[in-house]
Amino acid sequence: MATEQLTIRDLDEDDQDHHLSFSEQVGFMASAFWRTRARDRILALAVTLLVIILTTVYAQYRLNQWNVPFYNAIERRDLDEFIVQLGVFALIGGSLLLLNVVQTYLNQITALHMREGLARDLVDEWLKPQRALKLLHMRTMGVNPDQRLHEDARNLSELTTSLAIGLVNATILLVSFIGVLWTISETFSFQFNGERVTIPGYMVWAALGYAGLASFLSNIVGRRLPDLNAERYAKEAELRFALMHTNENILAITLARGEDRERDRVQNAITVVLHVIRRLARGYTNLTWVSAGFGWLSTVAPILIAAPAYFAGHLTFGGLMMAVGAFNQVYGALRWYVDNFRQIADWKATLMRVSTFRKVLLALDETPGAGDLRYPQTEQDRLVLRGVELYTASPGTPRNHGLRLPADETILPGEHIMINGDVGANRRLLFEALAGIWPWGKGEIALPSDGRIVFVPQQGYLPHTRLRDVLAYPLDSALMDEDRFRTALERVGLSPLVAALDLTERWDRKLSEEDQARLRLANLFLIEPRWLVLDDILEGLEADVQLELAATLAELDNAAIIYIGRCEAFDSVLKPRQLHLQPLAAASPMIMRDRQGRS
Repeated sequence: MATEQLTIRDLDEDDQDHHLSFSEQVGFMASAFWRTRARDRILALAVTLLVIILTTVYAQYRLNQWNVPFYNAIERRDLDEFIVQLGVFALIGGSLLLLNVVQTYLNQITALHMREGLARDLVDEWLKPQRALKLLHMRTMGVNPDQRLHEDARNLSELTTSLAIGLVNATILLVSFIGVLWTISETFSFQFNGERVTIPGYMVWAALGYAGLASFLSNIVGRRLPDLNAERYAKEAELRFALMHTNENILAITLARGEDRERDRVQNAITVVLHVIRRLARGYTNLTWVSAGFGWLSTVAPILIAAPAYFAGHLTFGGLMMAVGAFNQVYGALRWYVDNFRQIADWKATLMRVSTFRKVLLALDETPGAGDLRYPQTEQDRLVLRGVELYTASPGTPRNHGLRLPADETILPGEHIMINGDVGANRRLLFEALAGIWPWGKGEIALPSDGRIVFVPQQGYLPHTRLRDVLAYPLDSALMDEDRFRTALERVGLSPLVAALDLTERWDRKLSEEDQARLRLANLFLIEPRWLVLDDILEGLEADVQLELAATLAELDNAAIIYIGRCEAFDSVLKPRQLHLQPLAAASPMIMRDRQGRS
């Protein structure tokens, strides 16, 4: 198919032209979020979560204060006070449990709405007219866009929710407990060379230094993890595509005895994925040395730091436990980056892939074509072709694969036209140019003012849905009477399928090639176009089937039918006016200059 040769220079360089810095990625996706339909629900959930987090932190603050009377009661062996403090703990602990359960539920619901907003936004942008087709021919972004639309969108929404909530929680904990830690250690002093040295809030500085060192080392050890995660997502998508492509074509593979070749191809894709995972495993292992090491050390670090004040008599045992608890809360908040470095690396990788993908989608509409092919607005109910020349634009494609119309042509309503051409004239370029999806050429294509024009490619699309929805596609089947479906199927010789109208099948596999062609004609009877452009859709069918379907096409009352291709059955039944395409001997000077500039 000619569109498989489509190569747009500006889109080929998508990795360079659409690269965003980290701050640009965040700003770009934040702007997209602000316009999503799920924004208000997410903001309401965010406010509710903030209230829950603040309440939880207050309960944790009270729990930290509870350490003093509880451990002092243990130190004094005061059984009555011990039992009282157990009751206080039950009240605080029960409240924290309830708050944790509510927060977990709100976390999940927020992630759900985040994914809804992101996924719907990406799909809306992807399926804007002609964007998905343009994207298909890009070197990087066009490879497995489903990975970015599905898996990357899921990861980004879930990780954004969990990391954002975790960061807010850690920040509030830090603000709440750093004051407690400062108060405990604000009068600490020690002897050095016979002089008393005072370090106000020394436990705060110790916590800051301890967490800062852990974060610094984590960043150094895990600096390559975001890039490795992004590479893994890309390779996983290629593996999934290899498996899907093999499964979709298993009949042809089996008949060609090609299982060994396909097995090697899939195994190679698995090898590439495993190589990336192996590199990730080494990166995560190295990161564990830092995260686990500082984690185990934190068991005794706050006690060691508070020990001088305790042994100097400035702290009771309960005060020591309160200091340890406050230190752990402050350090836990400060080391949030360390604890979540793996998730942050994963988040940055998905943010990069999704933001770049979305930016490319928005830029597709701005991509210029080559040449001077124009589609002027007209109020006339006719199709006019003036000075049309079309060029192939794929690198390495011979220049004489383009075509031209030798004269201006006007096609009137109800006319039957068959367009063929000399050997070397790629007729499919004209079909795609009429549809507005081939950008390279010059001249004018003035489409009829009546918008009821339908383009039927040689390879049709039968969606995986109910048969009645397939018949009505892309219209809404609910708006059509039952008799219209029955009549359409009967007119094309598919009356046995009337009973299957509400069945959902893989119709592209369930039906033979001949029945698929009949089903596509039935679709035309339901849509009732006034202008119909066919891309050699009868090619490959038996001669008697071609005659039958050509006669069926003739029943489309008052429809102008333009058949692009060579078909004796269409010629003999519909008696069309013939148009002849001529191949281009060479590319135009303008195109040659354009190519020289690109190289």
